[in-house]
Amino acid sequence: MATVQGVAARPVLTGRARTIALWVILLAFFMDILDTTIVNVAIPSIQANLGASYSSIQWIVAGYSLTFALFLITGGRLGDIYGYRTLFILGMAGFTVASLLSGLASTTAMLIASRLLQGFMAAMMVPQILATIQVMFPTTQERQGVSAFYGALAGIATVFGPIAGALLINGNLWGLGWRAIFLINLPVGVAAIVLGWIFLPRAKSAHPLKLDFLGVALILVAMLMLMYPLIQGRELDWPDWTFVSMAASTLVFALFGWSQVAKNRRDGSPLVVPRLFRTRSFVAGTFVIGAFFAIVTGFFLSLTLFLQIGLGYGVLKAGLTSIPFSLGVSVAAGSSGPVLVPRFGRNIITAGPLVMAFGFALFIWTIGYFGGGVTPWQLIPAQLIAGIGMGFVVAPVYPFILAEVPLEDAGSASGVISAVSQIGGAVGVALIGVIFFGAIGSNSLASVDSVRPALLADLGSAGVPAFAQGPIVDSFTTCFHDRSIGKDFAAVPESCKATGKSLTDLATTQPALARAVGDVIAKHASTANQVNFTAALTRALTWMIVAMLVVCLASFLLPRRPREGAELGGI
Repeated sequence: MATVQGVAARPVLTGRARTIALWVILLAFFMDILDTTIVNVAIPSIQANLGASYSSIQWIVAGYSLTFALFLITGGRLGDIYGYRTLFILGMAGFTVASLLSGLASTTAMLIASRLLQGFMAAMMVPQILATIQVMFPTTQERQGVSAFYGALAGIATVFGPIAGALLINGNLWGLGWRAIFLINLPVGVAAIVLGWIFLPRAKSAHPLKLDFLGVALILVAMLMLMYPLIQGRELDWPDWTFVSMAASTLVFALFGWSQVAKNRRDGSPLVVPRLFRTRSFVAGTFVIGAFFAIVTGFFLSLTLFLQIGLGYGVLKAGLTSIPFSLGVSVAAGSSGPVLVPRFGRNIITAGPLVMAFGFALFIWTIGYFGGGVTPWQLIPAQLIAGIGMGFVVAPVYPFILAEVPLEDAGSASGVISAVSQIGGAVGVALIGVIFFGAIGSNSLASVDSVRPALLADLGSAGVPAFAQGPIVDSFTTCFHDRSIGKDFAAVPESCKATGKSLTDLATTQPALARAVGDVIAKHASTANQVNFTAALTRALTWMIVAMLVVCLASFLLPRRPREGAELGGI
């Protein structure tokens, strides 16, 4: 994240002008958080409209976070060099254009490319927000008040994202459907550009660090060598090169580390300050925050698919279902910093993953007990508890991570933490996607077996002769399995087309029987799909619980007490 050492120590704006400037940059921050969370609820609608494959879904969600994370620190450096207002306006303009391209996308490839561009432009824009706040509010007391509002806005955007997305899609404004979640950025972006040009102060660092082009290139290559095989591997049937690429990425990561040490010795301006990793709290904290966001981001993706595609929830119903989780986060985040951490210290961070793991376990029990008929009301306890667990971590963890970091390195450390949290989210989408989508395919035959007796009974009740029931069930099984292992949710496998043709042929001679058989197949296909997605989510949640326990253990490496806000106020 950008630092502002050397800028004027008094506010360059006052009164109404400073208030307007603050609202402009906070609006940009709100847009960034919103675009990170709003897209999840739209995934099934995008998939149905564009025919997105499993891997495309993952890229649409993770691509934004990936480019944002990889260029975040570079965006901060560019702001230091060329001015925070300049980079903010360029980033906002690019973000607005990328939003337009996302809303106009006619293919998944175009949407993925637009999301990657959107994340890159957000990386140019977002670092300037905190830098500008430090310029406009030079005293610690002023800055702490704004920082509290900044954190509250992040919580509101996180809560509002899925609901806003659901309302926009369900409202189908001007027939735009899912495209509205991106196009809504256009008027906001244009207003922010105009107001930013008029009101934002002209400021930049008096002593900016140099750009680290080699470091950016190496970390970009390393992440692509890891992420591309993770996301595309299933669709390509895991060829040997995917494993070679993932293994080789560790060498490139090591080369990146060496380059940072060399850059630091040469001119003191590496992308990541190497001495940060000599601090136990920082190393443990970056692992905690990266792993935690990986789990949470993967959870939201799999939950959205489970609700909308597995259970058949409408987009608005699915969006509203997440409200208890968001409320849990808000309540826990609001109480942990001022009330719980002063009393219990690090124990709150340690409790967070355990509480969230318990929420996940309760989620598994709930969907297992109520089955495909589970309602949003029945999911409230699990969601609320999981949200509370998240709030116990995300609100108070940063001062713990920075507790042992030298104050002169705190700005760089903050940038690394922000980047790691975003990279964690992207990696989580990939890893949990492998588990979730893999389980949908591997559990498909067992899901059919669970409905087979009822399917045979209903076929008999519909008037299908006993000798014909076996072939119908066999064709149903093949169709369901082929659809489950398919790369594209919307694609119709040849086996399903053959089943449909058989019903069409039957309808020419016995239309009533054909209609009855079609209804029976549709009914049990829906039930088998619910069983299949329930099993897939259960498997994914089980792994998430294990991962949360690992995060809990890692939290013991954090210091017992955080760094005080007064110390952090000057960062």
